[in-house]
Amino acid sequence: MSTELVFEVTEEADGGYCAECLTENIVTQADTWEELRAMVKDAVIGYFFDGLKPQWIRLRMVRDEILAMK
Repeated sequence: MSTELVFEVTEEADGGYCAECLTENIVTQADTWEELRAMVKDAVIGYFFDGLKPQWIRLRMVRDEILAMK
């Protein structure tokens, strides 16, 4: 088990955020960045309820942008 989990965070089109862990089957969402941070911690605690928890959680914001080529 790694001491760090990395979550890919995307901003939803209708508002809010979605976070998906890149190495474990953990996904959560929230309306605000502060809520998302709390939800990620809660989801990780729940996922590892009977085992060793990671020491660190990294939230990596992903920005998707489309550029027109004229």
